[in-house]
Amino acid sequence: MIRANQANWDARTPIHVASAFYGLDGSRTAEDWFAPFEWADLGDLAGREVLHLQCHLGTETAAFADRGAARTVGLDFSAVAVAEARRLAAAAGREVEFVRSDVHQAVSALGGSRFDVVYTGKGALCYLPDLAAWADVVGALLRPGGTLYLVEFHPLLDALGPTPEPDRQDLLLRHDYLAGRGPLRSDTPHTYTDGPPVAGATTSYEWRHGLGEVISAVVGAGLTVQQVRETELLPWKRFASMVPADNGWWRLPPSEPIIPLLYALRAQKPAG
Repeated sequence: MIRANQANWDARTPIHVASAFYGLDGSRTAEDWFAPFEWADLGDLAGREVLHLQCHLGTETAAFADRGAARTVGLDFSAVAVAEARRLAAAAGREVEFVRSDVHQAVSALGGSRFDVVYTGKGALCYLPDLAAWADVVGALLRPGGTLYLVEFHPLLDALGPTPEPDRQDLLLRHDYLAGRGPLRSDTPHTYTDGPPVAGATTSYEWRHGLGEVISAVVGAGLTVQQVRETELLPWKRFASMVPADNGWWRLPPSEPIIPLLYALRAQKPAG
């Protein structure tokens, strides 16, 4: 299933590169993908070494280099995405390293490197079948005292199902919130950006992970959870009824309930 996901992301990548959604023509910047609270939680990155797991095109990875990280590394399992990420970084004159690897083999792929910050999320954890194994990898990648910062789509948002059709705007639960019944299999030529259909590898698998499972995995890997945020903001317009937020992101209108659409978790590896 992971190999199927890898082939699917290889097939999606050319569409994403050409899309208006990612704005690689200069219409979007790396900062657009971050909520203000992320930088407050991360603190000053100057002189720190940052690893971005499951980085796709490196659109977010670039922001860490721009904010003064001493070393910025992105890792992704799609060879096509990594090639594009390297091309984009070179064209922008950014010193960012990109490594092609499944996240489960990240420790060996990175040659034993350790980092001050491991950042991940926004559509990453759903492609991982075993969060305990993932959290162990993160723990091994962090230096003593290092920080895991996860910003991910809320499992409630995932449970709402795919973007509704124009005549079906009610926010209804369509998928499981919790794990337990295995992955959801999708076989569709559609991706989440604008552009033509995906050609070739259209099958993918996603796993559900509730907040309790995520937190327990992180704690089980020996990390100390310092903060968990839930927010009604999203970096793109998931539902047609959404309205702009103050920071350029999107939220549901005042007529709708306030529900969490994104969450952030910060955890630290013990210093000693």
